[in-house]
Amino acid sequence: MRRMLALLVSSILVTAVSCKKQPSAEDVTNPGVDDRSQTTQTSVGDNRAVKPSEQITTPSGSENLVAIPLVLPRPQFTGTAENLLATQNLDIKPEGWVQPPFMAPKGVVNVALNKPVTSSEPDPFSGQLKMITDGDKEATEGSYVELGPFSQWAQVDLGESHAIYAVVIWHYHKQARIYFDVAVQVADDPEFITGVTTLFNNDIDNSSGLGVGQDKNYVDDRNGLLVNAKGIKGRYVRCWSAGNNANDLNHYIEIEVYGTKQ
Repeated sequence: MRRMLALLVSSILVTAVSCKKQPSAEDVTNPGVDDRSQTTQTSVGDNRAVKPSEQITTPSGSENLVAIPLVLPRPQFTGTAENLLATQNLDIKPEGWVQPPFMAPKGVVNVALNKPVTSSEPDPFSGQLKMITDGDKEATEGSYVELGPFSQWAQVDLGESHAIYAVVIWHYHKQARIYFDVAVQVADDPEFITGVTTLFNNDIDNSSGLGVGQDKNYVDDRNGLLVNAKGIKGRYVRCWSAGNNANDLNHYIEIEVYGTKQ
């Protein structure tokens, strides 16, 4: 009787082992996979597990951003003159550096093109103020406006308030020069007395009376100076400078303002 019971138990055990699921090829290849977990592993910097509902998405609105239609003029010089490198607070770009695409909402255009220009110097030493927004930014002879010495400004009237995303300035890029105390301001007041926003200021000693600037000096080349306006609203754009490393005069080849009507 005992022998018969032993044989019966042995038969039951063999049957149970033979019914157990055998590992599949997929289980062998991915031994860590657990069908009970629905977590998706995504690298997000801290290597944490990210659930499908938490997948990283494009920031809201960024899918509508495009590069502004900025066309750079032809280069007129290469490198940076040695005597400029000693300039205090200088932002030195590598040789051959080109302004990367600047992204802004769709529909942004140069709203300063052919718009009226006024200045602290009503009668420039050379050139006409309207040349500052005529679309010609090449550094050819006679393509620039020359204002007097000391702190001077050129101002563009956009005609109505715009959302401004970028301001680009070319002073004089026929040779390597640094223009001092450069500032860019936006306002709806043509006199710039109230509601003024300063977008850029590298006047580190407040010699122009606009406040102490935190931005750096730069070599004015074909890239000009591109200032991120971050969608600020305004009708008037005023650009300041106070001479350059070559002489005390102030020059403007072109001012472009990229924005949209409000």
